[in-house]
Amino acid sequence: MQVNAAVVRAARAPMSLETLDLDDVRENEILVRLTATGICHTDLAMRDQAFPVPQPIVLGHEGAGVVERIGRAVTKVGVGDHVVMSFNSCGHCPSCMEHEPTYCHDFFGSNFAGARADGTSPLSKGTERIHGNFFGQSSFATRSICTERNIVKVAKDVPLELLGPLACGIQTGAGAIMNALKPHAGQSLAVFGSGSVGMSALMAANAIGLTTIIAIDLVDERLALARTLGATHVINPSSTPDTVAEIRKITGHGVNFSFETTGAPKVLRQAVEALAPRGTCGFVGAAPLGTEVSFDVMDIMTQGKKLRGIVEGDSTPDVFIPQLIELHRQGRFPFDRLVTFYPFEKINEAISDAESGKAIKPIVRMAG
Repeated sequence: MQVNAAVVRAARAPMSLETLDLDDVRENEILVRLTATGICHTDLAMRDQAFPVPQPIVLGHEGAGVVERIGRAVTKVGVGDHVVMSFNSCGHCPSCMEHEPTYCHDFFGSNFAGARADGTSPLSKGTERIHGNFFGQSSFATRSICTERNIVKVAKDVPLELLGPLACGIQTGAGAIMNALKPHAGQSLAVFGSGSVGMSALMAANAIGLTTIIAIDLVDERLALARTLGATHVINPSSTPDTVAEIRKITGHGVNFSFETTGAPKVLRQAVEALAPRGTCGFVGAAPLGTEVSFDVMDIMTQGKKLRGIVEGDSTPDVFIPQLIELHRQGRFPFDRLVTFYPFEKINEAISDAESGKAIKPIVRMAG
């Protein structure tokens, strides 16, 4: 089968729209006709080799579409089902067996290797190997292949084109609050970075009743939007001499929780310093491999502070994605306000707008 796909052939270069060959589904695989795919910071980081993913490769890991064909061993979904494709996991390591797939012992191999578990790729161009199976999907394409491990069936009465970002960016931010940090109503949170992940975190915090929610970002327009989505206070570090001091001024003693999304070591240190005694900092920023950060050990030890790495919002997608959809139905999680749509053929424009900050959460729509 031939598909149209956006291929990465060099770091920091535009993706090329090409016609590729896609394998037939194997007995445990599912063919999905893509409706739309979200663009995530991770796609851009992988394009630019923050992790050494192989090239040429088709990225994309926030795909939403309709099941078109299933292998004979597949029972989870059927032809015609509406689905979202999320991250991949091995299914048999200790983390997966204990229902913690975001910490799969083979998370990097399952999501970043650019191949199936047996080393093959479902994509090619003539005799040229094109790496696929990125996050178990490679959904910057009109069709992609996934498995039951990373597919979530969704209701048909919700806009399918809107749902792809729930697979990664949106569930990462919301899940970091609801599943990982688990603050109580009435507590305080500072969110460092107001992109789609940070905005999702503050919407989740608002939905569960936090009373002090501080958004920190360098873009005033994003901070204005953050206020409408639940932030009670906003800080622009470019016009505030000391972000940590300002947070303490707002709260009196620091925040119960901080959430760092930028991947910048300096910002992560600020997120820890802004904590109240016994506070917890969660972080998700995809810094390049080898990035290091320093802390005041005495500050962390004597105040009982905690630092928590978070992957994919500690989510079990089959459970959490439907929960987020229901919150959206109720008007309590308006993630649609983060979205800007683009036709698939303008994927490079969408990426440029994401990098410049013009678009918070771009989604490319596939024709037909």
